[in-house]
Amino acid sequence: MKKLIPLIGFVVIAAFLYLSLSSNPRELPSPFLGKAFPDIEVEDFYTGEVISLRDTFRSKITLVNVWASWCPSCYQEHPYLMQLSSEIDIVGLNYKDQPNAASEFLLRQGNPFSVVLVDQSGSMGMDLGVTGAPETFLLDDAGKILLRFQGPLSTEVWQQEFAPLMVT
Repeated sequence: MKKLIPLIGFVVIAAFLYLSLSSNPRELPSPFLGKAFPDIEVEDFYTGEVISLRDTFRSKITLVNVWASWCPSCYQEHPYLMQLSSEIDIVGLNYKDQPNAASEFLLRQGNPFSVVLVDQSGSMGMDLGVTGAPETFLLDDAGKILLRFQGPLSTEVWQQEFAPLMVT
């Protein structure tokens, strides 16, 4: 029996490693998937007014994009967000950023967001399970989360991940 213990340990470790290596790191589990976006109170970027995040969705399909000026991938995806903003409502959540740097980012790169919100401490991102920027949530017209995507958006990502969910 003592000789079987190392063998059992090896099999358990090998199975764990196999499952870990075959998983997709882009697929982030979200406890909110298929549920209403949490009603979190946040600060408006421009006015400082505290508003309910859910009130910003305006009963239409919406993206919530978590971004920051310190994020290289946010610069990469920003031109695509500018293009998308003419087709879909995008709510921007400025994540753990300095206000002056975030303002400068929007002035130089353009503002694709219908509403810009602030999460300087990262607490709202924590409530949403955000692991970093950029991260984007797709919400239906009722505010239900259809998709959570981590990484920069692009035409390919949009066609593969988002577009199939938007067919009604």
